[in-house]
Amino acid sequence: MNRRIGHPPDATRRYTARPGAYAILPHGGDVLLTCQMDIEPDVQLPGGGIDPGESPLQALHREVFEETGWHISRPRRLGVFRRFVYMPEYTLWAEKLCHIYVARPTLRIGDPTEPDHQAIWATPNEAVRILGNDGDRHFLTRYFFGSAP
Repeated sequence: MNRRIGHPPDATRRYTARPGAYAILPHGGDVLLTCQMDIEPDVQLPGGGIDPGESPLQALHREVFEETGWHISRPRRLGVFRRFVYMPEYTLWAEKLCHIYVARPTLRIGDPTEPDHQAIWATPNEAVRILGNDGDRHFLTRYFFGSAP
């Protein structure tokens, strides 16, 4: 899927490419999310940036663990979307290419190791309501309910 979801880029701004891998993590009727506690809480699908030399799947496993404390299994790619956002933790404007997967959370090791992150469980309906960006909401809605908003 090559649909663009999110805000269009500002032609006057310079963006840095930031590919990332993110996961829908269903378990027992709920879905595992992460909440980044910054100035304001931001609920997201767990995941994050792909480091140089890292594959999307390697990044997915690493980021999900850092943000939730869970190991995952059987990731399956669902699609991709683009977001144009300001990333205050890096002081840069980013063009995020978000690769979306679905995987199974299999083993909780402990609390998130990523600073200011908290793992949260939500029903699919609640998750759609609280997710902080259109792309995450689109893929979660499509996965659980078969159609996008």
